Amino acid sequence: MEIKGISTIMITPFQENGDLDLGSLSSMVRFQMRAGVHGLTILGIMGEAHKLTELERSQVIETVVKEVDGRIPVTVGCTANGTDVAVYYSKMAEALGANAVMVAPPANLKNYELIFQHYAAIGRSVSLPIVIQDEPVTTNVLLPAAFQARLEREIENIKYCKLEEAPSPMKITNLLKETYGQLTVFGGLGGVYFYEELLRGACGIMTGFAFPEVLVAVYNAFTAGDKTKARDIFYKYLPLIRFEAQLGIGGVTIRKEIFKERGIIKSSHVRSPGVPVDLTTLGEMKDLLECLDLSEDTVQIKA
Repeated sequence: MEIKGISTIMITPFQENGDLDLGSLSSMVRFQMRAGVHGLTILGIMGEAHKLTELERSQVIETVVKEVDGRIPVTVGCTANGTDVAVYYSKMAEALGANAVMVAPPANLKNYELIFQHYAAIGRSVSLPIVIQDEPVTTNVLLPAAFQARLEREIENIKYCKLEEAPSPMKITNLLKETYGQLTVFGGLGGVYFYEELLRGACGIMTGFAFPEVLVAVYNAFTAGDKTKARDIFYKYLPLIRFEAQLGIGGVTIRKEIFKERGIIKSSHVRSPGVPVDLTTLGEMKDLLECLDLSEDTVQIKA
């Protein structure tokens, strides 16, 4: 299945005691599909994949794949610092019905030949498309456009890049130039530069956001040729995108609070270590939702 458009980076819901909440996970999948997303990406950084046991990883994959039932593609994060572990995760994802795997380079690895061999081993182990996760803030590894072009050229199932090296719009231009358009590039970074990324040739975005309806509306307007409408929707809701992407508490913590506020998950629990949201931030969040007319259960996205 081709991956494009809005491929939501999914959170992983937990109960208040920290146990996995598969019921809320199924609810989240159904909500995302009602919102019109074009794909789901699970077990990424914002999915707290590094805090899950091996059994929990398989439970998350099985639950999402079953709920989706082949209607949209499911990409599974399979990043690991050890090549054998990344291969194991990738083979597990393929066996459980994933449509693609997403892999970041091993953290702090500066030897590009070893990084290449890491991806090559994964490519040999599965037949699924591979998404390069270019996220240097977490990995502390820079992946130059020319190196990603080599990965795309020499490893058959390297097909996509989820780009999160700022400034992402400029790097999209470089990636498409270096790969002659053969590497399909998604934006990221919480959606902060989504409109500009589309202008530069991104096929969509892999990010989490508590109102995926907004991202879907921007993408649909843009691909229909109405850039003005896409820009106006994006700029209207950018304050919330920015607020949700705050460093330290952004992404997973605020996002879970909003999903709980929307009634999609039962608990906003984030597994330790995680920074909780204070009452002042919660108040700011609710004020912003009210200001943007997003405090009701049914949300109509308008320019």
